[in-house]
Amino acid sequence: MRIVLVDPSRTMRLFVTRLLEAGCHEVSPFADGTEALACMRADPEVAALITSGEIGSGMSGLELCWETRVLAGRDRPIYVILMSSSIDKNRLGEALDSGADDFISKPPVADELYARLRAAERLGAMQRELVRLASVDPLTGLCNRRVFFERAEAARERCREGGALTAITFDIDHFKRVNDLYGHDVGDLAIASVAQLAAAVGEVVGRLGGEEFGMLTEGQHLSGGVKLAERLRAAVAALRLNTTNGPLTLTCSFGVSEHKPGESVDDLLKRADVALYAAKTGGRNRVMAADAYHASDVALAS
Repeated sequence: MRIVLVDPSRTMRLFVTRLLEAGCHEVSPFADGTEALACMRADPEVAALITSGEIGSGMSGLELCWETRVLAGRDRPIYVILMSSSIDKNRLGEALDSGADDFISKPPVADELYARLRAAERLGAMQRELVRLASVDPLTGLCNRRVFFERAEAARERCREGGALTAITFDIDHFKRVNDLYGHDVGDLAIASVAQLAAAVGEVVGRLGGEEFGMLTEGQHLSGGVKLAERLRAAVAALRLNTTNGPLTLTCSFGVSEHKPGESVDDLLKRADVALYAAKTGGRNRVMAADAYHASDVALAS
């Protein structure tokens, strides 16, 4: 486990570091809470913080616990252990309220410290699994709808500084017919196979529901998004699935839109959906762009 250790005493830092390294942990020791926080911010692999309650330098140990909890947020498990030479019930309650997960006497006893870190590893593994289950579509392994929209919002914020952002929405043509003729198991296989192809070419890809998918490409203008969608369209059309009822081929229809200044994520995706609908009504198995003045790009790509 990668651990950040904070204590104002060089002797204590050396003592605890040796304990941790003897337990096969990787340690980054600091005397200053601000430097420790910067380290955790820069290194997402840090899984635990062990800090003294009295560290000075403008930030107390309790403040560091709180700032670490804010940094960890919902998706990053960081187990926080507060060390103190004076343990009392009031201090314990204050530490837990400040974001600490555990409390240990100083200097720590090796066996007790190792046991607490084993508990930290178990809890961290469970939290990571819960985050994964809450973030990933179980059939395809893609982002689920909630995470896709969160990432889309983050991408929209980044592109406000002048970068391009393109959205692609697509779905499997005549999917109900696939389920009716081949069964839902083959329908699931079709969805998973299209998802695998999409994940190979897209930066952020999500399953938005049923057989419908979304894709985001940062740094791509509309014409680039159309070319990417066309590449994926051709890959899906070349796919062959072996079933008990014979080989199955699939096609997808695509809508592409480029983010406009001041536009929300919902508006960006709605325009892509309008283009997707046009692709459906225009014969399916094609790519359509949301803006008519890029129709020539669509014609070239299709």
